[in-house]
Amino acid sequence: MSTFGQINLFVRDMAASVEFYRLLELEVPGAFEWPAGSGAEHIDDIHGAEGCYMALDNHPMARIWNPLFEPDRSRGNVVVGLMVETRDDVDRLYDTVKAAGHPVGQEPYDAFFGSRYAIVIDPDGNQVGLKSPIEGDRKYVPEFEGRESN
Repeated sequence: MSTFGQINLFVRDMAASVEFYRLLELEVPGAFEWPAGSGAEHIDDIHGAEGCYMALDNHPMARIWNPLFEPDRSRGNVVVGLMVETRDDVDRLYDTVKAAGHPVGQEPYDAFFGSRYAIVIDPDGNQVGLKSPIEGDRKYVPEFEGRESN
């Protein structure tokens, strides 16, 4: 049996990424360079719930442990999910990121799954979802026009 434990994000500008995730009130330590003088930077202490964590690797570090890393490859459709304490926190953090000049995606709204939800965009184009706790009495079935064909 497998359990989810970590997500690694490849970042072009470590300082910009650290600043962005600190805007979202994550405790992000400084990056360290390894091996010394290589320019390869890593952070792996961005902790989440129940032992999950996020790591940031700049492109030189990514090449050290992932020889198939292609920085210009098309991005996938991944959303990094951050859980926040309250519905107001979703709006506040969204506004903080927007005011700092970062691009934003989905404006805060009351999602069908019972949370307040929004999406902001990190310096490398990764989508970051901001999600409040689920409230059962706020759940609803969304309207849609049918399934997308693949």
